[in-house]
Amino acid sequence: MNTASEPAVNASAGAPPVPRALRWAAWLLATLVCLLVFGMYTAPDFMVMLADQMWACF
Repeated sequence: MNTASEPAVNASAGAPPVPRALRWAAWLLATLVCLLVFGMYTAPDFMVMLADQMWACF
């Protein structure tokens, strides 16, 4: 129970803030990886090879 005399507890109060440049770099990396993966779907030969390799596992 939180009353007016007790401060609200923030779960991330003890964690150091992440620098803005690091967050931008992480988003940029994630976007590039997604674009690379989606770009591979446009290569039919790659998709056939990938399906053959997956099928070979079974």
